[in-house]
Amino acid sequence: MAEAVAAAQRADVVVMCMGLTPRIEGEAGDAFNSESAGDKRGLELPGLQSQLIERVVATGKPVVLVLISGSALAPVWADEHVQAVLQAWYAGAEGGQALAEILFGDVNPSGRLPVTFYRRTADLPPFEDYAMANRTYRFFTGEVLYPFGYGLSYTRFAYRDLQVTVAADVDVRVTVQNSGTRAGDEIVQAYVTDEVSAHRTPQRQLAAFERVHLGAGESRVVPLRISRDWLRVTDASGRRFVEPGLFTVSVGGSQPDARSAALTGVQPLAAPFEIRAG
Repeated sequence: MAEAVAAAQRADVVVMCMGLTPRIEGEAGDAFNSESAGDKRGLELPGLQSQLIERVVATGKPVVLVLISGSALAPVWADEHVQAVLQAWYAGAEGGQALAEILFGDVNPSGRLPVTFYRRTADLPPFEDYAMANRTYRFFTGEVLYPFGYGLSYTRFAYRDLQVTVAADVDVRVTVQNSGTRAGDEIVQAYVTDEVSAHRTPQRQLAAFERVHLGAGESRVVPLRISRDWLRVTDASGRRFVEPGLFTVSVGGSQPDARSAALTGVQPLAAPFEIRAG
């Protein structure tokens, strides 16, 4: 640790690669360094990693934290004190090249999280069954660290003119503009909420998405089609059907929640639509 701190003191910028390995969180037979056969006991960084991050941040040098893992972590202290966080997953043989291109700005990143990063292990219920109550972005009611669908880039995108048409499916059109100074990809995401239902439904559900490349200042109308399959509910007998009633579609570069809006500075657009009986 002393050697790492000394190196940081001599650096202009510190890139810290922290996280897990497949030997810790892999399948049971492969995770031979795991405390519990591949299952993590918690979401926190293992060992002395958190302490090392704190010691390096204390040098006063700018710190970029690169998280390496195959699942969610909860680096809450680091999120509040480092200058940038990049989730690298298990990047493979070309991972170093890809990481360098992003950090040096040669590539404008556009990734979005496919899982939720919670703030603490205690926020989740015990894993005693497969009930979804208070799990995943669809049912979790607390504040998360990084939401499902979240990700930043080196430019910004603005949304306007949301239109919704209900026919055989639900057709959505929205105008997306690259309001920044460099070209980039935006992941346009549409989430559906069933506002009135006699059955238990998710608070939100990703129903469509589209990647669109926009030059600096460029605008484009992006169409999205939401299949009625995404509007189905399941009753106690396991029967799945579309329940008539009022729905809301939210469209933006992230899911429609307060944490996403706070992180991105953009509030997704929302519009109601109705599914009629018959």
